[in-house]
Amino acid sequence: MKKYFLSLLLFLLCLEKVFPLSISFEDANKIGEKIWENECDGAMEELTHWKKGENFASLGIGHFIWYPESKREQFYETFPSLLQFLLKEGVILLNWLKNAQGCPWDSRESFYEDIHSQKMESLREFLFETRSLQAIFIANRLENALPSMIELSPEVERGKIIHLFYRFAKDPQGLYALVDYLTFKGSGTSPQESYNGQGWGLLQILQRLPHCSEEPLVDFVETAKEILRERVLNSPPERNEEQWLEGWLNRLDTYLGSPKKEKYFIQ
Repeated sequence: MKKYFLSLLLFLLCLEKVFPLSISFEDANKIGEKIWENECDGAMEELTHWKKGENFASLGIGHFIWYPESKREQFYETFPSLLQFLLKEGVILLNWLKNAQGCPWDSRESFYEDIHSQKMESLREFLFETRSLQAIFIANRLENALPSMIELSPEVERGKIIHLFYRFAKDPQGLYALVDYLTFKGSGTSPQESYNGQGWGLLQILQRLPHCSEEPLVDFVETAKEILRERVLNSPPERNEEQWLEGWLNRLDTYLGSPKKEKYFIQ
């Protein structure tokens, strides 16, 4: 066992020297623009959004999740982490954001009743002005995801996970696929983000992919589609997740450089 972990550590150290995963500001911004297009159709008004059937607001270019204080689900909440990151970067938060203990709107109805208020307008302006930093935050999430994915993978799969991760990350389109899917459906490292014990995150895709492939991005997209179809089948009927599936699948096609078949930003 010790020998295995020593070999894995040496392998990781070698990878870091050969290819340190450091996403440039320029690349992060390009990917951030694509994610904004994917999540918000590139529209400023959609920087503040609450999807039908959800119990949380989706904010910013990555539609970061923000729960009302009294409500929680299994999905990982990302907006508070974004605010902490912005503070560290020297951004001055809106006064009401500084002390917020949760999303101040407790339902989709109250959210959209207030959608044209001064408070909501100032929030959209804030999110628009910080979109470059949001892109960096998204890129940082990818850099921090690999250790958790390795730790949660069976020993026999860890080498494959590392190999595939860096293989995709070396290619601009592959890097976009990794970053966007992580933003889109998470890392797959939270046991709560699953239905019937089956997750749908980036880790689950990498685990299911073949170690070697002549068309790794094609395999990535097809595997992701398979996993998201399974998610819909496993989802609680009251969530009606099938309504979103076509948009999800169209979004995955952009990883191959495919044009949008149709608008896949779903209300």
